[in-house]
Amino acid sequence: MLVFVKGMITPGDIGNAVQQAVELTWGLGLLAKAGVVAPMRPDRALGIAEGYLRWGISMATGYAAGASRHPDRPALIDDRGVLTFAEVNERSERLARALADRGVDEDTSIAVLCRNHRGPVEVAVAAARLGADVALLNTSLSASTIGEVLREQGSTVLVADEEFSDSLDKLPSTCRLITAWTEKPTRDSLDELITHGGDAVLPLRPPQGKLIVLTSGTTGTPKGATRPSPKSWAPAGAILSRIPFQAGEPMFVAPPLFHTWGFAAMQLAMMLGAPAVLRRKFDPADALRSIAEHRCGTVIAVPVMLSRILELPKAEIERYDVRLRVVAASGSALPGNLATEFMDQFGDVLYNLYGSTEVSWVSIADPTDLRADPRTAGKAPWGTKLEILDDDGNPVPEGEVGRVFVGNGMMFEGYTREGAEVEMHEGLMTTGDLGRLDENGRLFLSGRGDSMIVSGGENVYPGPVEDLLAEQSEVREAAVIGVDDEKFGQRLAAYVVLADGAKLDADGVRALVKDRLSRFSVPRDVVFLDELPRNPTGKVLARELPKPDES
Repeated sequence: MLVFVKGMITPGDIGNAVQQAVELTWGLGLLAKAGVVAPMRPDRALGIAEGYLRWGISMATGYAAGASRHPDRPALIDDRGVLTFAEVNERSERLARALADRGVDEDTSIAVLCRNHRGPVEVAVAAARLGADVALLNTSLSASTIGEVLREQGSTVLVADEEFSDSLDKLPSTCRLITAWTEKPTRDSLDELITHGGDAVLPLRPPQGKLIVLTSGTTGTPKGATRPSPKSWAPAGAILSRIPFQAGEPMFVAPPLFHTWGFAAMQLAMMLGAPAVLRRKFDPADALRSIAEHRCGTVIAVPVMLSRILELPKAEIERYDVRLRVVAASGSALPGNLATEFMDQFGDVLYNLYGSTEVSWVSIADPTDLRADPRTAGKAPWGTKLEILDDDGNPVPEGEVGRVFVGNGMMFEGYTREGAEVEMHEGLMTTGDLGRLDENGRLFLSGRGDSMIVSGGENVYPGPVEDLLAEQSEVREAAVIGVDDEKFGQRLAAYVVLADGAKLDADGVRALVKDRLSRFSVPRDVVFLDELPRNPTGKVLARELPKPDES
C-alpha cells in the first residue's frame, strides 16, 4: 500500500518519474536501433562515463566519447583536411588550456563569427570544458549589428574568420579578437593557440555554459536565444523516431553552423559517431562532389540548397556517384514542388523538419508524408505535443486554421534581450505560425501569424498563394506578403523569380491564382525580380523586398 505524505512523495512525483523512465527507455531503444548504443570494451565504456561525469551531456563529452570509442575515425572533414575524433578531443583540450591562460572561464561569453569549418566546432568543445558561454553570430551581420550583439551578450572574446575583419571596426574595447580561418597564422590565431596550448588546470566539473543562437532577423534586428542543454538522450530519440539516422554514416552538413539547424546537425553527427563533412561556402556542384567523394549517405541542408542542386544540368547531377539514404531539410519552408522533384531525382530519401530557434522541432515529414501531399510539414515526432489553438487558447476543429503551439524537451530558455518574450499556453509555446491538422495528424502551414491579412473583411493567407506559384514550371521561386490598401485595408503582393526562358506575365500570375484560389487571394501587385533577398539559411528577408511602386 502506497502512502503519500505531504511534502514528500506525491502522485504527481510518481507520474513524472514513470514518464521519465518511459522516455529514457524509449529513447535508448531508438539510439540502439540507430547503432549509437551498442556493446563495447569496458575501457572504452569507462572513458565515456568519465566524460559524462565531468561535462554532462555536452560537446566535450561527445568528442571525448568518440575519442574513447573510435579514436581513429574521421570526425571533421573540412577544406583543410581530416581530423579524427581523438584529434578533435586533444585539440579542443589544448585550446581550452590556452583560453584559460588568457582569462576565459565560466563567466566568459565567447562570440563566434565563422563559416563552416573545424574552428567553430573546436571553440564550442573547448568552451564546454571551461563552462563558458558561446554566442553564434550570423556571418551576414553588419559591423554595427555585430557591435550591438557583442555588447548585448557581454562577449569579451570574439573568434572570427579573417575574411570578416572589415566588419570588426566597431568591436567593444573590452572584446579580444582571435582569428579563426586565416592563411597566415598569427600569435592570436586559433591554430596557434591550439598548437601551443597552455598550462592552466581545467575545472573538474565546470557548469554547463549557455549556447546563444541569434534569431533569423528577417523582419528586424536578430535577438539572442538561449538554447537548452539536453537533460537526457530523449531529444535525440524524438528526432530518430521520424528520421532514420545511422551511427557512423558520413554526413554532409551544409547549413551554416551559426544556425540552429546547422549546429544541431553537428551535435547529431557527434552523437552518431559520424564523420561530418563541412565546406566553408556552399556550391551545388562541389556539394555533390563532396558527397560522392566521402560516401555521405546523409545530407543536412536547407531547402534553397536542394533547389540549387536541382538547377544544375542533369548531366552534372548524374556525373557524381551519389548514393543517399537520408536528406534532412529544415530552416525555411520546403516548397511542395521541390520535395517532389528532389525525390524524383534522388529517390524517396527526403525528410522535412519544421521548427524554429525557439521551439527546436514541431513536426517532421517523411517521404511517405511528402508523397501523399508534398505541402505538408508532417507529423509530431515521439514525445512532442502539437496543438492548433484559436485566439482564446481553445483547440480548433480538425481541418481549420489556427495558431501552432508545441511542447517538447528542447524548447529554448528565453531571449537574452530584456523584455522579449514568447507566448505560452499551458506549457506549450507558440511558433508564431498558422496551420491546420488533417485527419491523419499531418500539419499544413498557412504562413506566419503576422502575415495573415484582412482584405475587404476576409482573412487571407499568403502561404497557399506562394505554394501555388512555386508549383508552376515557369516560376523559379516566389514570395507573397501583405501590403496596405486604401480601399480593402490590405492586399497581397507577389514577388516572382521566373525560370529561364519563361514568358509568364503579371496578368498570367493573377489569372492562375484566380482560377485556383479565392478572389481575395489574387495579388493586386506582381513584382518580377532576378532573385529573392534571403538570409544564409534561405529565409526570405521581407524587409528587403521592394515596395510595389519602387520596383
